[in-house]
Amino acid sequence: MAELNGLLVTNRFIANNERFISQNFRYRNSARNKGILLDECFNDELLVSVDLSGIKISLEKKYDFAIFLDKDLRLAQALEKLGVRLFNNSHTIEICDDKSLTAMYLAGSGIEMPQTIISPKTFDNVGYNSTEFLCDVIFKLGFPIVVKESVGSFGEGVFLAKNKDELEKITSNCNKHLIFQKFIAESQGRDIRINIVGGKVAASILRTNQDDFRANFGVESKSEMYIPNEAEVNMALKVCKLMKVDFAGVDILLGKNGPVFCEINSNPHIEKTFSATGVDVSIKILEHIQNSFDISLTFHSEKL
Repeated sequence: MAELNGLLVTNRFIANNERFISQNFRYRNSARNKGILLDECFNDELLVSVDLSGIKISLEKKYDFAIFLDKDLRLAQALEKLGVRLFNNSHTIEICDDKSLTAMYLAGSGIEMPQTIISPKTFDNVGYNSTEFLCDVIFKLGFPIVVKESVGSFGEGVFLAKNKDELEKITSNCNKHLIFQKFIAESQGRDIRINIVGGKVAASILRTNQDDFRANFGVESKSEMYIPNEAEVNMALKVCKLMKVDFAGVDILLGKNGPVFCEINSNPHIEKTFSATGVDVSIKILEHIQNSFDISLTFHSEKL
């Protein structure tokens, strides 16, 4: 097949963070080794313009696909409207990036996850100036309660409230949408990250933190290679199938009676996985992209 032209889309405003610099280099190097042309581009270089003629983005050439490692949904949607195939697509990114949407999307699917309560909507300039609704949260979940900002990564915006005063303080100091979850005590400071690519397990790590209940937070967080059991693998695969992801990092808690789903990341950071396992997930993602185009072309020719 013809050489593939791709975009690696990342966010300008976190571009100087070392963890993202090294990851982007890994993707570019893997693409070069696979014979794929991959141009790195920041989201502020792809401004979306909307007028009577439609949607426009300043692209120097036609691209077959984009590895979308950003969470700029409007840009993702615009690229799709212009015919660029995204890995992952904008709908998947939207659901994965919002923990409240993820919980609602998986509800009733048979996926074991912590009991979750979604906060009522407030506004940035108002916040939660009334916390009476927390009485119902406490009654249903009991303490301790995990409080999470719906959008966030690397363990930031995640808190543990051990009593009513702490819960009210965390909530009233936040002006972002929240979810409240039952605390899985057996998994304190521990979780599993299973990287799925194209419906297969690419690599898995166990993350631990001796000083914090968040396994993936701060410099004390450690990662090591982990071989997931059948139940853990099946949960990760089922979540990814339901969410229709091309690739993802599925975080699983170690519950008393088996795996408990925590969250899914549509643009997982892969450097810690490489350090712990030696597996370069970027290569597997690029192979999946190549296979996706091969299958598409084969299917098209068979129809003709």
